[in-house]
Amino acid sequence: MNVKEFGKVAVLMGGRSAEREVSLMSGTGVLKALQSKGVDAHAFDPAERDLGDLKREGFARCFIALHGRFGEDGTVQGALELLGIPYTGPGVMASAVAMDKLMTKRIWLAEGLPTPAWRQVRSAAETRAAFAALGSPMIVKPVREGSTIGLTKVTTLEQCDAAYVLAAGQDPMVMCEQFIAGDEVTCPVLGTGEQARALPVIRIVAPDGNYDYQNKYFTDDTKYLVPCGLPEGEEAAIQTLVLKAYRTLDCRGWARADVMIDAATRKPYLLEINTSPGMTGHSLVPMSARATGLAYEDLCLTLLASAARDNA
Repeated sequence: MNVKEFGKVAVLMGGRSAEREVSLMSGTGVLKALQSKGVDAHAFDPAERDLGDLKREGFARCFIALHGRFGEDGTVQGALELLGIPYTGPGVMASAVAMDKLMTKRIWLAEGLPTPAWRQVRSAAETRAAFAALGSPMIVKPVREGSTIGLTKVTTLEQCDAAYVLAAGQDPMVMCEQFIAGDEVTCPVLGTGEQARALPVIRIVAPDGNYDYQNKYFTDDTKYLVPCGLPEGEEAAIQTLVLKAYRTLDCRGWARADVMIDAATRKPYLLEINTSPGMTGHSLVPMSARATGLAYEDLCLTLLASAARDNA
């Protein structure tokens, strides 16, 4: 791989979403990795600079290390399409759909892929009604947010009002989801189309089962098991399921799907798919890649080499 062929590279980081802090950590790691490999890479924060500067300053491609809205939802991807600059990760439509958890679940369900039961809610009263329908525990979360921001695990009717208010504070679209008790796993995918491949599954064991924002990024109390230690055949089945979910949304480049395995039936349920996964010191795609012998710096190069446009 001749890194000079990449030209001048912008690592997009920061942005204006609630995940700005995590994005800055991801972007800093990616930037250092690319520079260590000799790539002419530079930090670029869309919250502080005009995206038009990318074209004016001669950037040849972008590594998207933005998370959440205005970075992972098709908006930046659309701008880069107009600018004619290749970028990492899925294209405009796949990014927009994957960011919307409701739309993602509707498409997966139409394709026969398993995902927990859900209700879209528009008020605290509808949240209470969803609790009666879905049962306890129930997850209440913003439809278009990540990193478990605004998420509540509800176990009593009395918690519903506060859970709705918290989620609606992040996004006017709120959903309630059936809680699947069992193993929590995640599976990254690299590549495009038939060449896409699932990386090793990671089993997540968080303190008291609470894989929240703090336990994701800022503590060392969460355990990540690679190899995942699942019963024979389950890991391969999850990898097959995640590849189907990835291809159904027409993802390219990379993504990471989160899955819950029902403890009683051992049936896996797709929760969501992240089209610009974290690349921090606690992040899961680098961890899974490392289990295959792919170092962080080489992973960043591989992703950069996959940069593309929808209409090119």
